[in-house]
Amino acid sequence: MRINYNVSAMLANNKLANNDNLLSKSLERLSSGLKINSAKDNPAGLAMAKRMNVQLESLEVANQSAGDGVSIMETADGAMAEITEMLQRMNELAVKSANGTYSENDRSVIQDEVKQLTEEITRVTETTEFNGQKLLNGQFALKGYVKGNLDVKVSSYSSEVTAKLYTIDELIIEENPLPKDDSDRYRVKSVELKDGDFPKGATASIRDNLVTIQGVNGFKMTLDLSKVIEDANGTFPIDVTNAKADPLVVDATGIGAMVVQVGANEGQIMEIDIPKISLSEMGLNNFYVKDDNGQGVWTLDVSTEKTATEAIERIEGALQFVSGIRGRLGAYQNRLESTINGLDNTSENMTAAYSRIMDVDMAEEMTNYTTYQVMTQAATSMLAQANERPSQVLQLLQ
Repeated sequence: MRINYNVSAMLANNKLANNDNLLSKSLERLSSGLKINSAKDNPAGLAMAKRMNVQLESLEVANQSAGDGVSIMETADGAMAEITEMLQRMNELAVKSANGTYSENDRSVIQDEVKQLTEEITRVTETTEFNGQKLLNGQFALKGYVKGNLDVKVSSYSSEVTAKLYTIDELIIEENPLPKDDSDRYRVKSVELKDGDFPKGATASIRDNLVTIQGVNGFKMTLDLSKVIEDANGTFPIDVTNAKADPLVVDATGIGAMVVQVGANEGQIMEIDIPKISLSEMGLNNFYVKDDNGQGVWTLDVSTEKTATEAIERIEGALQFVSGIRGRLGAYQNRLESTINGLDNTSENMTAAYSRIMDVDMAEEMTNYTTYQVMTQAATSMLAQANERPSQVLQLLQ
């Protein structure tokens, strides 16, 4: 028997310390509800769980962004629904004005209402906003530019147009000798599109100073020649490209659409192209009148039986134009709603995976806690017994 070094007490003390540490960790898990409370508990699991947590929080924000995108589509569609209603009213007025039973004074009254409607359409397109950003003025339309000294502008192009340079080797505009109406004042005399740039068989047409190049699979590009025709001073034909010496190069940049972040990672975006809506794009600006303040405005002409008949065709085209855009935005909205459903499913599954790594099984841990508590109590009792052993030496000294 030894009194200087009580090995039994040391062994009991070590076991007590170990059991106490296990009990403390079990208490920490039970109180926090987490299996991993610090990096030492599970280094690899902690790293994996933190990456998942970043994804989960980002998915939540992406879900909100997609929801905002749906709200934008609803706002834009609501405005265009009202524009559609005004176009239908204008169509009724044009049909009335085309009726031979109406007098010139009657048509003048009808023209005033049409003018008010066109001004309201312009107001709606210029003031429809979401979070302070205008939606229908072309701010979020795909952007394109014309290279060179010619004052030609890219009015619009469809999302089916690949972002690259498009060369028009020759484009000559002439006056139409037998125009059907004001919209048929000019025509394309000749056009030569560079092979390999435009779809095979693409054609060009002009209406209201807008040259439209159309091809297969939804390819459509519209160029505004208003300034070029104005600078021509009535001299036709207009050689827009100087007979191949200076070809017209259009840069379809593929940028400008609204970018919605619909995922947790870089590049997980959705681009929403909202084309510009205006009287010019709809073909409703063939009549220039002055208001009471002497300011000139463009409107639709229904002041005569002939122009009213033409207006019916123009309004039909405008309705098709607006309906096409509404259909596109509706498709975007459906896609965004599907994206939200996908994000919800991903978030649900990832949350379950994160929980399996981080969350403690309370029933199992409570069992461990009870075991560690009993072991700690037993170790405490045994340490007390071991500390009493050296006192037994006294019996040898009696």
